Amino acid sequence: MSENTVVNEVEEFLRERSRELTTPRPHECLACFVARMLRAFGCDTTLRWAREFRDQRAPTATALERRLGDLGGFCDCELVLNAISMVETLQVTDPATGEPDGWPAELPECRGVRRSSTRWCGVWERTRRW
Repeated sequence: MSENTVVNEVEEFLRERSRELTTPRPHECLACFVARMLRAFGCDTTLRWAREFRDQRAPTATALERRLGDLGGFCDCELVLNAISMVETLQVTDPATGEPDGWPAELPECRGVRRSSTRWCGVWERTRRW
């Protein structure tokens, strides 16, 4: 086997694995996908993962970035910090105060949306702005 063949096979394996890791799961919502990608790959200060979700699931949702920006989500991490949050009943509770204190170690299972939706499931709610 030539060196080029091995390199090509490795590159193809990595491309396929990358597609597997970054493809939304069946009926996975936008927020669950973005949260899962943020946990795995972090934020690059853009809506990289939101756009990836849109491109794969709802390519006609051309106003998605504007809609998320209107909610305060100008990048992927701002989406789950400013625009939406995990419902309180699924968050970890601070034992001292009994108040929600962040995400659990494992993300909850996505409650699902229709395949072409860019909405979020019942795991998430819109953040209340003061």
